[in-house]
Amino acid sequence: WAITAPAEAHHSGAMFEPEKVVQLTGTVKEFQWKNPHVWIQMNVKNADGTSKEWSIEGGGPNSLSRRGWRPSTFKPGDEVTIRVHPMRDGSAAGNFMSAKWADGRTLGDAE
Repeated sequence: WAITAPAEAHHSGAMFEPEKVVQLTGTVKEFQWKNPHVWIQMNVKNADGTSKEWSIEGGGPNSLSRRGWRPSTFKPGDEVTIRVHPMRDGSAAGNFMSAKWADGRTLGDAE
């Protein structure tokens, strides 16, 4: 399953490209468990060795907690691969689809 912003009445998903998927591999910097949506801040290494911070939007804490998410689901320092629908404007942000940790745990529709 994917968490999509259009399902939220108060929030438009028009800024995301639902037909595109970007896979990000990096380190969790911060997990913000707050309303109206959770955010994962992640440092992603580029091919040239530089690092870029990405902001990944998830659903609301209430609905995510019913799916097993907790404030401790993503911890600073976690090595993780996250799939997102990217922003249309090309900025380093996206809408959460799935995650896979280095130890093999998955969340969402991780392949």
